[in-house]
Amino acid sequence: MQGTEQRHISLDAMRGFAVMGILAMNIIGFAMPEWAYVTPAAYGTDTLADQIAWAFSFIFIDGKMRGLFSLLFGASMMLIIARAEAKVQSAAQVHYRRMAWLALFGLAHYFFIWFGDILFLYAIIGMIAFRFRDWAPVKLIKVALIIFAVGLVFWGLQFGGLQVFQYVATQPDASADTARQFRELMASGDLAFNIAPDLALHRGSYAAITWDKFGEWSTPFTLVPQSIGETLPLMMIGMAMQKSGFVTGEWELAVYKRWALRLVPIGLLLTLSLALWIVAVDFDRITALAVLYVWGGIPRLMLTIGYAALLILLIGHYRNHPMLTRVAAAGRTAFSNYLGTSIVMTSIFYGYGFGLYGDVGRAGLWLFVLGAWAVMLLWSKPWLMTFQYGPLEWLWRSLARGKVQAMRR
Repeated sequence: MQGTEQRHISLDAMRGFAVMGILAMNIIGFAMPEWAYVTPAAYGTDTLADQIAWAFSFIFIDGKMRGLFSLLFGASMMLIIARAEAKVQSAAQVHYRRMAWLALFGLAHYFFIWFGDILFLYAIIGMIAFRFRDWAPVKLIKVALIIFAVGLVFWGLQFGGLQVFQYVATQPDASADTARQFRELMASGDLAFNIAPDLALHRGSYAAITWDKFGEWSTPFTLVPQSIGETLPLMMIGMAMQKSGFVTGEWELAVYKRWALRLVPIGLLLTLSLALWIVAVDFDRITALAVLYVWGGIPRLMLTIGYAALLILLIGHYRNHPMLTRVAAAGRTAFSNYLGTSIVMTSIFYGYGFGLYGDVGRAGLWLFVLGAWAVMLLWSKPWLMTFQYGPLEWLWRSLARGKVQAMRR
């Protein structure tokens, strides 16, 4: 398989792996209180199996699949811009219409389905990334790394400072005033677990859950400045990868192997070290937050790029394998699969559905993940044999283009 077809299966299959991997982490947000995503100390470490499930997800998946999806978002953006320019269309108009509708989808997702939306974030940062579309790959990567470093410094000042404060306040010779301030901080709204109210809310009615999100209406908007330091650089690196042919599998196999060997072992070793650190401090919430926002940033970036290289090697070797074609189909319908899993999982776990919220351990949640993966792989390929797009991909495309698109092949 050569040319355009090979380039598409490379992007589609990686997107398929990414959307499946994202669910493996999002399942915690669907099934447990929000703090459980940050640290197992908050919820969901009842058994050794649960702790092993946390360690596996933290080391191999957490942040890496979302990072890969961000890379691919940037790469796909360049592909769509190139198509628009080839048709003598306004690339800016095509892009911004797509992003505007994606932002609306994201807001609808947040308010009416699930609080963990990333579509609005991607839409807004995608609008910013468009400004860099004409940059050379080297410039894109250099500036992306600078932005990434600035973001780490920003969060480092906050969470590194918080770690220092924790250390000083918990020493035997700490002043009474310092110890009191630390206790008050840990009991405050931002750092308190507040598990009971979360459980009560999500075991309740759809109206109550939705109304609560309207009360937190600013969350999608505040997520943009909070995440731009990581998401924008990853999109820019993805743009560079598309321009250079990396993400479409056009480089020599030896180069992909070299990058994978450079990044994956060290990235996994560093992430393992962070996991051991979190375990050593008994899943302390401040340490977990600092790892999430600061200390885990570089290993996540290394593994995101290293995984991309590994997947390109895998896709190149197994490009005609029936299972890989199913993964690629899941990638082509990633939008439908992403929103579809939100609808299905909230219906399973929230009170207005089967009400399993907070009742399934981390290890047990893998049964739901595997089941959802099976559904993605089973429906996506047959659907695309009849239709050109996934159902939500068709809707997005029709809205962005201002006219109903042909659906059937």
